[in-house]
Amino acid sequence: MYRQPMPLSPRHLADLPIDQWPHAITIEPLTAPPSLRPSTIRPPGSKSLTNRALLLAALAHGDSTLTGALLDADDAQVMLRALRALGAQIDITPELDAHTGAPTANATIRITGVHGRWRTAGPAPITLALNNAGTATRFLTAAAILQPPTSPGIIIDGNARMRQRPIAELVSALNALTDRAPRVTHLGAEGYPPVLVPPMAIESISARAQPFGRTSSGQFISALLLIAPFLPQGLELAFTDAPTSPSYIQMTAALLARLGVPIDGHIRAASTLRIAPHTLRGFTLDIEPDASGATYFHAAEALLNHAWGQSPTTTESAWDKSPTCPESLQGDAAFADIARAWRADPLDLDMADMPDAAMTAAVLAAFSDGTSTLRGLRTLRVKETDRLGALVNELAKLNIVAQPFTHTNAQGQPDEGLTITPPLLPTGRRGINCTPAASPVEFDTYDDHRMAMSLALIGLLRPNITIRDPACVRKTYPTYWRDLARVQ
Repeated sequence: MYRQPMPLSPRHLADLPIDQWPHAITIEPLTAPPSLRPSTIRPPGSKSLTNRALLLAALAHGDSTLTGALLDADDAQVMLRALRALGAQIDITPELDAHTGAPTANATIRITGVHGRWRTAGPAPITLALNNAGTATRFLTAAAILQPPTSPGIIIDGNARMRQRPIAELVSALNALTDRAPRVTHLGAEGYPPVLVPPMAIESISARAQPFGRTSSGQFISALLLIAPFLPQGLELAFTDAPTSPSYIQMTAALLARLGVPIDGHIRAASTLRIAPHTLRGFTLDIEPDASGATYFHAAEALLNHAWGQSPTTTESAWDKSPTCPESLQGDAAFADIARAWRADPLDLDMADMPDAAMTAAVLAAFSDGTSTLRGLRTLRVKETDRLGALVNELAKLNIVAQPFTHTNAQGQPDEGLTITPPLLPTGRRGINCTPAASPVEFDTYDDHRMAMSLALIGLLRPNITIRDPACVRKTYPTYWRDLARVQ
């Protein structure tokens, strides 16, 4: 078995550059009630909102300013590099923590847009290497059709895992927008990146996209919504069934509406969404803290309250429902209510509106006294890793039985779920053995940031937990270990 000599703890990592992080870290459990020192954790800016806003600002007319935008994370960095390659001018001012003066993962980003058409030229297509950034890959595949007619084309590519993540439906939808050649084509395996997006006849693009059904991805539909204002006739998206992850589609639609883009229809109530053509002017937007990142600390508070009746930290909410601040655009913001209500009773949850929070919920389920059921998890198979399979593997190391199952969701569509049954303890209750004699466990993270961040929470109460490849959190939350150390 692999074992890193003397793994560091999250507390030690806080002062080290990411490129000096070890191959594994140990999580230091609390062995006594935490001291109630005042400490508020604010996660970095939302990746989902940052990448949506960056793309819109890069295509807008004039100058835009994003505050609280995610910067020091892989997914944001690949988007910024791509937008610069496409002609947007970007100026970045990193932000510092107002209380500690330490760098955050955020920045104020100023973008001069390209007025709706990318500035690409040259003898050969431009290649955008997007690693395993799903939002950037899907959004930029659609946005690449906004090239000038003389452009050499744009290649959308990623790492080995991205080349296993399907994109065929989005390619088909883009090709169906016009009956003229050329077409978006696959350069490797059919249905997967890399793809070549040629300059398409924008003036001939239909105002109506093909119908979307039960297999439609929220990222694919969001990608089309984001380019719709820049198309001569706008775009109408028709739905035959409720698509996957509707909360992410509604996030996109709500952001467009907040920026003044006319939009007709609501993803949960209408069979169509209609976005009119619109001259999007430069805008100013404050990016919400990442609701997905906040789920780990809402869960940490719940676990510590369960163990000790108190928690040393509070998590800054990703939204404020005051009259002057709209509600959060992020579906994962609802996880805070789940964590507050948890009292070690088994969970029975539909996670379809917040699939990125499913693994955080799985950790609470691991400490619950009975079998928990999580539904609406089909999309977890095609994330940064097969998260359903990864959860089964890793929870088994704690003698937790996690079993995937198929089911029919409320819309009558096939979906997947997971039951999670912790082992019996000597007390007669179910849960995780948190005694000092608990055997060492090393969790694999599969190059998946959410696997690392969620499984680390187990180590807050259970001794001898090691997390391999801690640097994978840089994808969305590079300051995660520093923040987790504040909980310990």
